[in-house]
Amino acid sequence: MDLTVWRTFVTVCRLGSLSAAAAELHHTQSAVSRQIAGLERQLGVSLIERHARGVRPTAAGEVFRGHALATLNEADRAVRAVREVHDGAADRLLAIGAPPSLAAGLVPEAIRSLLELTGPARWSLRPGLSAALHHRVVTGDLDIAVVTDAPPGLPHDPRVDRRFLGLDDMVVVLPVGHARAGSGPVPIQDLADQTWVEDNDGSAALLRQHAARAGAAARIDLNAADLPGKLALVATGHAIALIPGVLTGALRTDVTTVSLVDPPTRGLYTVAPRRDPHPSAALLHDRLAAAFGALRTT
Repeated sequence: MDLTVWRTFVTVCRLGSLSAAAAELHHTQSAVSRQIAGLERQLGVSLIERHARGVRPTAAGEVFRGHALATLNEADRAVRAVREVHDGAADRLLAIGAPPSLAAGLVPEAIRSLLELTGPARWSLRPGLSAALHHRVVTGDLDIAVVTDAPPGLPHDPRVDRRFLGLDDMVVVLPVGHARAGSGPVPIQDLADQTWVEDNDGSAALLRQHAARAGAAARIDLNAADLPGKLALVATGHAIALIPGVLTGALRTDVTTVSLVDPPTRGLYTVAPRRDPHPSAALLHDRLAAAFGALRTT
């Protein structure tokens, strides 16, 4: 099978559109359609289905996409390795993944510390949620990712090496003029009836679970598209929110935080491929652990 066709299929799935994939790949839409049709004939199954807003993979297509991504990433790694040997290059790009809350402070600090130790190196930081980052490590798209075990948790996968960094206490973020700003640990019952905003299912689940243990129910009336949107709604007084404690030092100046009595926690981990790990992955884990430990003591 032609890997070019596999790459076309993966691009179509990612963009959800034949025309968008054609534009990105500099093909005509008819050429993309022919490639997908030829791949379907080879496999003997339908790989995509059309809907009102474009296309999406079928159940068989979703299975094939996972294997195709892994194969394409491995092929790309092989090409990079050969070129590095040919060029005499010793530095291999370190592809790092992190959720927004960790990419905002902890991970950049750890990267700075790593570069002070190793000297200049090529690296990239790619944001995402934990489940997606875990998958990208498995497929070879990332060399290491920082992930959390917030609901729905992390899968057990023998293809990755998962190492514990520590437990992060969740805190409540408030507008600076809030009546509870500056107070000590607050029981969730004192805040449960206020308007809450959330931006992802994992954080919402932690909030609901914590409130339920205290015999209360949190009113999550607002939803934000992302972390900056969530903080903007808090800053303008529309809501309060649950956020990771590790994010506290990187917050905007028009919000503040208050700790909770017996707060909910989430575990932080690094995940890296067991096969062909990046030489700097273990070092970055150590720098992340040190940076997290420093945050916990401040």
